[in-house]
Amino acid sequence: MNLAMVFPGQGSQSVGMQAELAAANPTVQQTYAEASEALGYDLWNLVQQGPAEKLDATEVTQPAMLTAGVAAWRIWQSRGGAMPASMAGHSLGEYSALVAAGSLAFTDAVPLVRLRGQLMQDAVAPGAGAMAAIIGLDDDAVMQVCADASTAGVAEAVNFNSPGQVVISGERAGVEKAVELAQEAGARRAIMLAVSVPSHSSLMQKAGNSLATALAETSFATPEISVVSSVAMRPYTDAEDMRALLTAQVSSPVQWVKTVQAMAGEGCDTVVECGPGKVLAGLTRRIDKSLQTGFIEDEAALEKALGLGA
Repeated sequence: MNLAMVFPGQGSQSVGMQAELAAANPTVQQTYAEASEALGYDLWNLVQQGPAEKLDATEVTQPAMLTAGVAAWRIWQSRGGAMPASMAGHSLGEYSALVAAGSLAFTDAVPLVRLRGQLMQDAVAPGAGAMAAIIGLDDDAVMQVCADASTAGVAEAVNFNSPGQVVISGERAGVEKAVELAQEAGARRAIMLAVSVPSHSSLMQKAGNSLATALAETSFATPEISVVSSVAMRPYTDAEDMRALLTAQVSSPVQWVKTVQAMAGEGCDTVVECGPGKVLAGLTRRIDKSLQTGFIEDEAALEKALGLGA
């Protein structure tokens, strides 16, 4: 088995996530306790009790999902899971991957991603930005729809998640116009997403520039495991490369299809999603049906994932 470990980003969070895993694995609450100390509030309690609106606030979601990914990775290690040959993360998930690969200290990553969330939230006035999912059109058709909608406002294709599933982002009027045009172009579904931050669009450049200052003050080591950047679709190299690509990532598209294909091209035959949910496992199957997939959502899924390739 040639294993790749992938880490989900924003959107996979839910109130009560990882509760079952925590009951069987003390490392979960230990990981959240470390994060809580760095944040100055009880992250585990917020994740378990909600309210959902608070968990869904970008500056809370980002450290919560980082912590969830790292907790799942630590469980995998403690249960004797195979060492991956490569790793990747969807957007924010790249920070979890860099922590898991030994490149970024967890205690540095937690405040860093909280700041990332705050900067993204502050980059655009509340209600001015929007995102939408377009399902059933190819990439070129979605990009054409966005170009045609740009007369109404910024609209850009930003998450190339799987063939026929692209997320767009930008100014609300532009995204709403693109949804309308996508429906006219024959999209199976074109739906606005319940987010206020137009992630990965050019509107996030200001946030990226501000984040660059914090990244410049953060220590990065060479990863012990290859981590593929979803901006460059190649492994990160040195600290300067990580800082540059993590800065660019804030306002650049997530090339998830090409990232999974890059890992498969390096010989990966099994992909395990390390974090709550199974969104990336589902996308992976749509990208390359030859890949085995697993996820670590609960004890049963963990046991199944541990048995892959056995």
